[in-house]
Amino acid sequence: MRLRGCGPRAAPASSAGAGDARLLAPPGRNPFVHELRLSALQKAQVALMTLTLFPVRLLVAAAMMLLAWPLALVASLGSAEKEPEQPLALWRKVVDFLLKAIMRTMWFAGGFHWVAVKGRRALPTEAAILTLAPHSSYFDAIPVTMTMSSIVMKAESRDIPIWGTLIRYIRPVFVSRSDQDSRRKTVEEIKRRAQSNGKWPQIMIFPEGTCTNRTCLITFKPGAFIPGAPVQPVVLRYPNKLDTITWTWQGPGALEILWLTLCQFHNQVEIEFLPVYSPSEEEKRNPALYASNVRRVMAELKPEKLEKDLDKYSASARVKGGEPIGISEFAAFLEVPVSDLLEDMFSLFDESGRGKVDLRECVVALSVVCRPARTLDTIQLAFKMYGAQEDGSVGEGDLSCILKTALGVAELTVTDLFRAIDEDEKGKITFADFHRFAELYPDFAEEYLYPEQTHFESCAKTPPAPIPNGFCADFSPENSDAGRKPARKKLD
Repeated sequence: MRLRGCGPRAAPASSAGAGDARLLAPPGRNPFVHELRLSALQKAQVALMTLTLFPVRLLVAAAMMLLAWPLALVASLGSAEKEPEQPLALWRKVVDFLLKAIMRTMWFAGGFHWVAVKGRRALPTEAAILTLAPHSSYFDAIPVTMTMSSIVMKAESRDIPIWGTLIRYIRPVFVSRSDQDSRRKTVEEIKRRAQSNGKWPQIMIFPEGTCTNRTCLITFKPGAFIPGAPVQPVVLRYPNKLDTITWTWQGPGALEILWLTLCQFHNQVEIEFLPVYSPSEEEKRNPALYASNVRRVMAELKPEKLEKDLDKYSASARVKGGEPIGISEFAAFLEVPVSDLLEDMFSLFDESGRGKVDLRECVVALSVVCRPARTLDTIQLAFKMYGAQEDGSVGEGDLSCILKTALGVAELTVTDLFRAIDEDEKGKITFADFHRFAELYPDFAEEYLYPEQTHFESCAKTPPAPIPNGFCADFSPENSDAGRKPARKKLD
């Protein structure tokens, strides 16, 4: 057995909503709440920018929308139901190019000076539907304007001055609250476009159906997956030091978010196109299962913020050493309030039942969850916490603790492994020794350890979502049976 990640992969056999929620949601933080606290220096910056750059940026953004309006108006004339001409006429290609340039200028003026794009966007013939997550702000419109993809919008949006015209240009699928049959018609329209062999623009859908603070991926609505067509998952990130982007039901309002974001010197955004996901026959029959599996694929890339905090957590744990801490200190360490969910998590590490845990074990387990395929990185992090101050070396007992937590097993005998690594019989080894041994004997675990015992489960739960918040409407049928069927792991 080669040394690889041993994190959880398969979902338990339960409903698609609850099963993968327990597996993917992090503990302790409500995804629908965003607290924005500015330091004195940041407040001074906002005050200065409000009087200088903010009005200029706002004026330029408004000017760009006004400039785009007549182009979108002319290009959107005619029946919206008519299939787009193929190939596009030259004048339409020119309009499309100009609108993309104008929109990009608008975002540039707003502080989004460059957009980091990873991966390759699939062709419409490869994937007619793009599923974007996490959905956290109206700034998620950036990839829409970059690609001029269609979206699913509330029917009322078409009547908004200027904005409604720009929306009509990208040939959206409108869903109406007043039409009782609108959701079914929306799904049928998406299916029709998905089966057009690339003649219609791709449709960007936010399957979460509402905005969150990006700490986890909440349950995907099945609407985008009912057509049973291949989708391309797209992950959105805003790796800014001060998060002025997030717009949730509890936190800064829409106008405050706009104001604070335009008052930042620079705003970062990353868009990552993942490989196209083609559904199995079972997933085509069960949209909830399809949605759950796509969500799981995207969630594997989600803990990037948490991963960045690992060094901070490990430094704190190193200072504590092996000193056990209680639930209150554990909550303060994770910067979350004490809750039933946190107590459940705490009990996972409190094997003795004495109400005390070793922070180092918690950080190792957190590293496994954040980067399940990078076990050596996790072990290196553990060596930094457990190692001696002078040379970072550990003894046999510490190595046992490190590997037990990293591999998720209750008992593990490492005597033979430790002796094999410690060729000079110094009674201690460094991570360099361990790494060198792992490279020379990549299958050492089969001989020295017991991989058949490795497993662990996560018990985190996703809280129920409040009223949807975001610019794209949810169109998942309310009476669909999709969410009631048991979900099973996709067979590959």
